[in-house]
Amino acid sequence: MNGLDFIADTNAIIYIMAGKSYTQPYTDKCLGVSVITEMELLSFPCAIPQELANITNVLNNTTIIPLTDSIKKQAILIRRLYSAKLPDAIVAATAMICGIPLLTADKGFKKINELNLQLLEPVIS
Repeated sequence: MNGLDFIADTNAIIYIMAGKSYTQPYTDKCLGVSVITEMELLSFPCAIPQELANITNVLNNTTIIPLTDSIKKQAILIRRLYSAKLPDAIVAATAMICGIPLLTADKGFKKINELNLQLLEPVIS
């Protein structure tokens, strides 16, 4: 996965697409996503076809990481050790196996000690 700066969780992609100010440092980064994130984004109940088109456009410009045997094994270990939800375990495992930090706003990932985590936090003014 050479050239990727981060594996982005679903919420990170949504916040970047929404133009949240605290995502600005990541808008010019090379992002990858787990196939789980792709599935979550594409199954999101969009109110208008343009939203689905926007999601599809973002995914077309993002590296999608398939579910490999290594990622499956790591996800199983994460679920056993940390009782993570299966989608979260797969996303975390994807970042870990690829050796790339996970970009997310989900603080639940903090419990996965081995994960290189970049937490998105809203700027409070």
